[in-house]
Amino acid sequence: MTDTVEMVHEDNLPGHESTLEPKPDWEPRYPGSGRLEGKVAVVTGADSGIGRAVAALYAREGADVAIVYLCEHDDAEKTAQIVRGEGREALTIAGDVGDEDFCTSAIRQVVEKFGRIDVLVNNAGEQHPDKNITEITEKQLRRTFQTNIFGMFFMVQAALPHLKKGAAIVNCTSVTMYKGSPELLDYSSTKGAITAFTRSLSGNLAEKGIRVNAVAPGPIWTPLNPKGGATEEKLEHFGESTPMGRPGQPNEVAPSFLFLACEDASYMSGQVLHPNGGIVVNG
Repeated sequence: MTDTVEMVHEDNLPGHESTLEPKPDWEPRYPGSGRLEGKVAVVTGADSGIGRAVAALYAREGADVAIVYLCEHDDAEKTAQIVRGEGREALTIAGDVGDEDFCTSAIRQVVEKFGRIDVLVNNAGEQHPDKNITEITEKQLRRTFQTNIFGMFFMVQAALPHLKKGAAIVNCTSVTMYKGSPELLDYSSTKGAITAFTRSLSGNLAEKGIRVNAVAPGPIWTPLNPKGGATEEKLEHFGESTPMGRPGQPNEVAPSFLFLACEDASYMSGQVLHPNGGIVVNG
């Protein structure tokens, strides 16, 4: 298994939400209604940002949550406390989703503790800004694809034997898949792959009664950008180019993940939701 300590990049990614100011808003905005009562959800990248908000909302709606993360132990424990504060059980699992053996081990731990998996959220991702394609090293290119798309394949492969009819897979793609991003060539390319993966896997698993959808967030205030995933120039005006004129918060994205995971979306598969501040995209 890959040593997670080695996965902390020179640009400080992934970053700690505990050191971010202002703090992102992760709190669910409304009382739960039992839409995931008795379910078990696995959420990758759940230590902070969108993943934390999703874990919190899922717990409020009745799910026990496995928090899969890389190496930010303090953030992951905070998310676990949030889940437990909602009266649900939490399991924290540290490791690199780009490592197939880790994904197999993580799913095994979830099944050993909870006995089932109903929802798999593939949210973990990384990005590194480069203004020129020649600045993207082979190491970075391979690493970005390893985390962002290989990790989704590995997690689905490991979880699939435990997913029954009615289960849901929700992947995190990005607005950059649709509008491009001049400074995030490798990242936006992986997000295109994720959308194609979502649509293809949806057709592949339809006969099994397993739904596969995705969420394509716009600029959201999480550790991903301020901790090295964006240039200083971009951060100065982060989110201002959206029609709403501001970045979104994680708890403005989490409801899309909830909708796609629960029975409200029972007739939806192969689709992408767009919480992006009003940016109109095709597809």
